[in-house]
Amino acid sequence: MVWFKTCLRRFGMTFVFFAACLTTLTAMTNVSAQEFLEGIEDNDLSTRTITEQPVKQVELTKKELNNKQPKQSYISSEQVVVPDKLEDTIDLEAYPSETVIATGYTAGVESTGKTSDHPQYGITYSGVEVTRDLYSTIAADLTVYPIGSILYIPGYGYGVVADKGGAIKGNKIDLYYPTVEDVYQKWGKKDVEVYLIEKGTGVLVKETLESLNENEALQVFRDQVKES
Repeated sequence: MVWFKTCLRRFGMTFVFFAACLTTLTAMTNVSAQEFLEGIEDNDLSTRTITEQPVKQVELTKKELNNKQPKQSYISSEQVVVPDKLEDTIDLEAYPSETVIATGYTAGVESTGKTSDHPQYGITYSGVEVTRDLYSTIAADLTVYPIGSILYIPGYGYGVVADKGGAIKGNKIDLYYPTVEDVYQKWGKKDVEVYLIEKGTGVLVKETLESLNENEALQVFRDQVKES
């Protein structure tokens, strides 16, 4: 009888120990007791554990990524320098220069002898119409500055040689203005150092002049030039 009780007690302790181990293993692997027992029979416990663990690791990685905030960068206003004048957008020292006598002129009878009803009124020697714009039409000695030459004239802006004149010889150029009042109030006649940006080929067409005046980078200065 004593022997039977001893065996019964040892069996009970063994069962409790086995149950405790099974409970611990279940908690660690997230596998139920029934699945564990079935896994022992099917010999696939290691396979279930391996396939489930990486999923949890990936989910943790996604959470970590979602918590990361994108880096923001800022540009200080001190790093951006916006030129105040058209002249500040070009390095004039990189171009050949010459001092000339520059005179303002109009398309009217006082400068060209043509009235507004003349069929060639406002039409230059090159065939394009006179214009005061980012790139204005000017007259020059074509042996010095051929048609299509681009000059930069400080205080006036860019000038494209589109015309000539009997009195325009050597170091003389005429700068177009829309009215006589503009000629006298804004320019008149003066000595000025001009810069040859590009020497012309002898040809200037309307499309080329329009393209120059539509330069997007210079549009901010367009009104400034027309008012000068």
